[in-house]
Amino acid sequence: MENIVIGTAGHIDHGKTTLIKALTGRETDRLKEEKKRGISIELGFTYFDLPSGKRAGIIDVPGHEKFIRNMLAGVGGMDIVLLVVAADEGVMPQTKEHLDIISVLNIKKGIIVITKAGLVDEEWLELVKADIKERVKDTFLRDADMMAVDSVNQIGIKELVEKIDHLTNETGPRDTNSPARMPIDRVFTITGFGTVVTGTLGQGKITVEDTMEILPAKQKVRIRNIQVHGKSVKTAYAGQRVAINLANVKKEEIERGFILAQIDSLEATMMIDAKFNMLKDAQRIIKNRDRVRIYHGSAEVLARVSLLGTDELLPGESSFVQFRLEELTAIKKDDPLVIRLYSPMETLGGAIVIDGNPQKHKRFDQKVIEDLALREKGTLKEVIEKQVERYSNEYPDISFISKTMGLQLTEVKEQIQLLEQEDKVVFLGSGHVLHQKYFGDLKEKSLTLLSSYHEGNPLRKGMLKEELISRLFTTKFNKVADSFLQKLFEAGEIKIYQKYVAMSTFQVKFNEQHQKIRALLEKAYGEQFYNPPRLEDVTKQLPFDNEIINQVIEAIMDEVLIKISSDITLHMDAYKEAKNKLSDHIEKNGKITLSEFRDLLDTSRKFAVAILEHFDNHKITKRLGDTRVLM
Repeated sequence: MENIVIGTAGHIDHGKTTLIKALTGRETDRLKEEKKRGISIELGFTYFDLPSGKRAGIIDVPGHEKFIRNMLAGVGGMDIVLLVVAADEGVMPQTKEHLDIISVLNIKKGIIVITKAGLVDEEWLELVKADIKERVKDTFLRDADMMAVDSVNQIGIKELVEKIDHLTNETGPRDTNSPARMPIDRVFTITGFGTVVTGTLGQGKITVEDTMEILPAKQKVRIRNIQVHGKSVKTAYAGQRVAINLANVKKEEIERGFILAQIDSLEATMMIDAKFNMLKDAQRIIKNRDRVRIYHGSAEVLARVSLLGTDELLPGESSFVQFRLEELTAIKKDDPLVIRLYSPMETLGGAIVIDGNPQKHKRFDQKVIEDLALREKGTLKEVIEKQVERYSNEYPDISFISKTMGLQLTEVKEQIQLLEQEDKVVFLGSGHVLHQKYFGDLKEKSLTLLSSYHEGNPLRKGMLKEELISRLFTTKFNKVADSFLQKLFEAGEIKIYQKYVAMSTFQVKFNEQHQKIRALLEKAYGEQFYNPPRLEDVTKQLPFDNEIINQVIEAIMDEVLIKISSDITLHMDAYKEAKNKLSDHIEKNGKITLSEFRDLLDTSRKFAVAILEHFDNHKITKRLGDTRVLM
């Protein structure tokens, strides 16, 4: 692995800072108070070069129990941990707590470093080693190398460096393809440069001049400059300790715990679904609604625990939970969390995020439990399908799905295309995606509405499109509604013509009286193609009930008759003939005037103007001065 971050863990005054100085030649305690008191209070950062040529970043964490929050802010970015135990004291309370913390954070590789080895004899050293081995037997360090060193006299340091170098080859690569995300652990200003943030780039890459955002504040920022281990670079990659000079933001607008992220890659949340794993030797029982502290990245967030499938959680047990947060944070699936009691501040265990943007759940809902179990263990495709199913009633687009999951758009789109091939989701032309089940329910509702409408209005060619949409969707989803109806049309479920929608099997059926009215209307307009009567004059002369006449007119409009303007109606054959004559004339002559069109139809100026304006409005012709051309 090219980009390595090494961190320390262990009890106060067990020699973590001194060990780092022995490894790097640099002092990580930078505060006056730290130097005065001889203890680490804040996180310390430096780097050193390994024999293989790799450059490793290293994080020094405070060991005092009062500064555990500061320790937690830095430990999440580690690839390899050095668990430091002083030979003269052995395992102490903070050794145990730090070990618990790094264990639940899913750090895979580590070395146990016994410092101050020169202060004890060989027999005592062996007793300390035996005790440590017993304490780590149920952790990821059970098979870890154990090395004794004397940092002051540089005894064992060379061998430790070689062991670290070897271990880097066993550390898996960081994800550089996912959206960039860096928890911010320090914020400061440099005169002449402005705001600077530091952190371990957890995933993705960041390049100078990128525009990114600070979450959860949603503050857009520009990357002005990047430094990795004190050297300016154009691009920083996942796994590197990074200092970034930001434009467009003040120091006061950022704080430790915020996240620098790719724009629209994460959605801030007030709830988290997770699998909570209690430590076997936790001193507490967790009950529903207990208040806890959640540590994620460099952030500490207060929350209430909603136990979804049990009334209490005992030491060593696991349960699906929903954390109800007291402030916004940004998080994604599979992120590890450290959970501590609100007061007293004891480490309870760890949790793995299952959903970073869940809906509020009821407790003891078996469907919710089953859904979380699938999300916990499911493939990426299965999890994306569940996400689409959950949000279908909000008609999500792919970018929304990718944002709620913290995934790249291309990755989500690829999986959705596979799901569409398996008929599990429906991709609408507007870019929105629905789960097949939701789409099917919406289709059935649409067809039921149309069927009912046809039954009550047998002479109407269909329901007004706007009316159908208003009964299926809220106004903000009009674009989705058009795409949805188009999907039904393409599937042969419905007919769409102009402003009407009908079931594909529906046909207007006229009785004998209706047929007579239709024939009289056709005759009235068929005899006078370009000098048509007013519709209201025709209807007054028909010896039938006005309501029935109007039903027939509505049924044949746009098929037999067509309304050119508010008071002019043409026979459809006349309309088509006028359109053909117009097209032929313009194709031969390049244009047509009003008088030429009037003479072409042998009609009056009034009707010629009305027909031409209708053609203009329907993008058939375009007016250029006193002439028309074809669009």
